[in-house]
Amino acid sequence: MPPPRALHARLRLAAFTALVAVGLLSLAGVAMAQNEAVALVAKPVSLPDMALGQAKAPITIVEYSSLTCPHCADFEENVFPMLQSKYIDTGKVRFVSREFPLDIKAAAASMLARCAADGDAPKYFEATTMLFKAQGPLMERTTDTLKAVGGRFGMSEQAVEACVKDQALLDKLTADQKFAFDELKVDATPTFFINGERLKGAMAFEELDKKLASLLKR
Repeated sequence: MPPPRALHARLRLAAFTALVAVGLLSLAGVAMAQNEAVALVAKPVSLPDMALGQAKAPITIVEYSSLTCPHCADFEENVFPMLQSKYIDTGKVRFVSREFPLDIKAAAASMLARCAADGDAPKYFEATTMLFKAQGPLMERTTDTLKAVGGRFGMSEQAVEACVKDQALLDKLTADQKFAFDELKVDATPTFFINGERLKGAMAFEELDKKLASLLKR
């Protein structure tokens, strides 16, 4: 039998080894969960993604927003322009906008943006920017506002009406929102996923800038 001091040393070493193993398993579990989140967020469900920036950018930001959400409008007006000039246009960030309409007016506005863009991402962002800026009128005079914005993209009043009554488009929008709620735990707007990490609520540019800078250093 080893002397007591040697036995205690062996026990301490065994305990330390066990703690390291548990820590490594915990880190592996976190990494696995993070990878699963990245995979879930990365794949569009029903509607094609509307994205700006290079596909191979080191950082991907996915924003779930509602066109009737004041915090989303604030992000669009006060944060997004700086994000675009510093990170998106320079190839560091790919930014994906996804719909999470909080009410029927937001759903109609999202559908209009999809119709106006007709698959063209820059046009989609142009349309959503207009709709965010017209958020007050959108809430008070929804139909007139949708027709006015649609007209800026060459859509007739009849085309706008047909768009917002498109059941197939609404079904896809609803399916994507359900997936976000059930699988990604999105329950408020705006919600951001930055390389798979979920961040809820409004963000100042300074906060976002600090987060992105730290990711680019890794």
